[in-house]
Amino acid sequence: MSLWLQIVDTAGAALLLIGAAICLLGVIGMIRLPDVLSRSHAATKPQTLGMILVLAGVALRLRSGMDLATLGLIAFFQMLTGPVASHLVARSAYRTGQIDHGDLLFDELDEQLTEGK
Repeated sequence: MSLWLQIVDTAGAALLLIGAAICLLGVIGMIRLPDVLSRSHAATKPQTLGMILVLAGVALRLRSGMDLATLGLIAFFQMLTGPVASHLVARSAYRTGQIDHGDLLFDELDEQLTEGK
């Protein structure tokens, strides 16, 4: 095995480890944070970054064209669906009254929802 392949494999392993650690921090944030908005933030931001780093680490280890295309599709759909799902959860929590409005610095939805009444 050449020196270049050893460096690429080591970088891939490091990316896997860092991505897994970031995902773990996101899970700890989901458990420890107090409200829905904070938990949805912890469920989306670190998980997306951690998944991208894990996929980059796997891509460095596999090096096959079909595998790289599959990992690219996984990354694309992860970045597309994660934030949208988190937004929908936060919006439904807001509409069902599970948000403490005193904690919000600026509430743009209050004006939009009370105009029709």
